[in-house]
Amino acid sequence: QLQLVESGGGSVQPGGSLRLSCTASGFDQNPYSFGWFRQAPGKEFLGIACIASDDHSTWPSSMKGRFTISLDNDKRTVSLQMNNVDFSDTGIYYCALDLQWICSGLVPITDYRYRGQGIQVTVSS
Repeated sequence: QLQLVESGGGSVQPGGSLRLSCTASGFDQNPYSFGWFRQAPGKEFLGIACIASDDHSTWPSSMKGRFTISLDNDKRTVSLQMNNVDFSDTGIYYCALDLQWICSGLVPITDYRYRGQGIQVTVSS
């Protein structure tokens, strides 16, 4: 059974850094694509980045420079390094996985077959 487990969330001050990770288990095929999404209170899901098993990644321009996505293919683990965070980065972060190459653009979370349970990130002073 395929599972996604997120880790690394918590509280951080503005300007600080946080690293989220998501490990998938229960599959071994390629290609696949991971996505990170954020849901702020009362808001829709916001796509942060997508990275595929060939290491191709897709970002919206608003996220480049502060966030970095990386993939450990052997461990089936995707990480999101968040730097210089601000209050608007508060929310529940979800990783999502699909067993296809879908990182040509930022597809919605509903296009991913699997989703983690979500992890809270709170930016507060």
